[in-house]
Amino acid sequence: MMKTLILDGSLAGDQVGSYSVATLQSAIDARGWNSEVVALRDKKIGNCMGDFFCWLKSPGKCHFADEHQEISKKYIESDLVILLTPITFGGYSLTLKKMVDHQIQNTLPFFTTIDGEIHHQKRYDKYPNLLIIGWLSEPDEQAESIFRNLAWRNSINFYAKVYVCDILYGSQPEGVMKEQLNYCLDRVGRHDSDTETTLPFIKHSSAPTTPLCRALLLVGSPRMQKSTSSSLGSYLFEQLSLRGVETETIYLYKAITAIECMNALRAAVDSADLVVLAFPLYVDTLPAPVISVFENIVMHCKGNSKLTRFAAIVNCGFPEAQQNDNAIAVCSEFARSAGFEWMGGLSLGQGEGLVSAKPLNALGGQGAPIRQALEIAAGALAIGQPVPDNAQALLSKSLMPVWMYKLGGTVGWKMKSRKYGTQKLLKATPYKKAI
Repeated sequence: MMKTLILDGSLAGDQVGSYSVATLQSAIDARGWNSEVVALRDKKIGNCMGDFFCWLKSPGKCHFADEHQEISKKYIESDLVILLTPITFGGYSLTLKKMVDHQIQNTLPFFTTIDGEIHHQKRYDKYPNLLIIGWLSEPDEQAESIFRNLAWRNSINFYAKVYVCDILYGSQPEGVMKEQLNYCLDRVGRHDSDTETTLPFIKHSSAPTTPLCRALLLVGSPRMQKSTSSSLGSYLFEQLSLRGVETETIYLYKAITAIECMNALRAAVDSADLVVLAFPLYVDTLPAPVISVFENIVMHCKGNSKLTRFAAIVNCGFPEAQQNDNAIAVCSEFARSAGFEWMGGLSLGQGEGLVSAKPLNALGGQGAPIRQALEIAAGALAIGQPVPDNAQALLSKSLMPVWMYKLGGTVGWKMKSRKYGTQKLLKATPYKKAI
């Protein structure tokens, strides 16, 4: 009997969400499969703090013992996992993304190559297939393409042999939704998997180029000042400051702790000509807390006619900068939702290995291409122009061979594990069923 886990990422009162859950359960029962629904909104799930303790301190299990641990165990024990979510800036809801971020505990820190790209190795022999269902109020080609691309990338990193993604609309009759959901289950049953979905072409701002007066840096890493995101954003803003732009920095993980902090963030956004988000890649897209800030800003800026520009800097631990592409696309969707002018994104691979939260000036010659890319970007942004293509081309160049990066990662993780005495436990499988 196929064991199915439904992770419901909708909010209470979401009619499409509740209809999807009920319809899927009925259809699964009719097929003779077993199903369990987890309404994530009712669970205590903290934010992934990016400390990698689930790889080092307690391998295979996050050291924060909230309800995501039991859900992660159920995930590994399932044959099929269904992710349900309203589409948020082309990605997952905050509710679902909190849970998804914790899935790194179900992989190993070591690297492997899949279809020419570097990914983390399997921790378990078997992983569930994936059915990912999102919904919008009305069709939106750009948001849908980003969502489908994210589902495809997640299917790679979650080692799903079969994955199916589909999109519902609030404007559809329930009968049409029912037909779609049943068709998706049929496809999973016959192993009819989706294939790669490309991202849409995203245009940069065409607003008049006027020089900046004030820029705001939002650092979206839980490590705040001691993060690669902060190192990259700070260097860009030093360059903006040298060009006469007044700058301010806010760390998002502080802003979400209190109403006063969020009010200060909204006021800072209101006074800025340019807002730049610097953040790490979390499971192919934005960390969950950044999504919550995005939602807050969109609600605040609705109906605002002020010209505000928005750009993003993302870094990941993989060698290929293109693995950040979905996150950049989600940032562009946020800009569209907030009524901001999209100024483009900067994307760095090997961020953890190359920068490791050091000031860029301390990197010497190795950091020269990164500094040059940010200087080029600052020159354009300061006069109101989008990030130039040559800045991204510089930043995306790999500064060491892939084989060397993979070897360095293996050695590095083993050395770090000595601090916790877990050298022989790094490949532990705590959620594996006892035979």
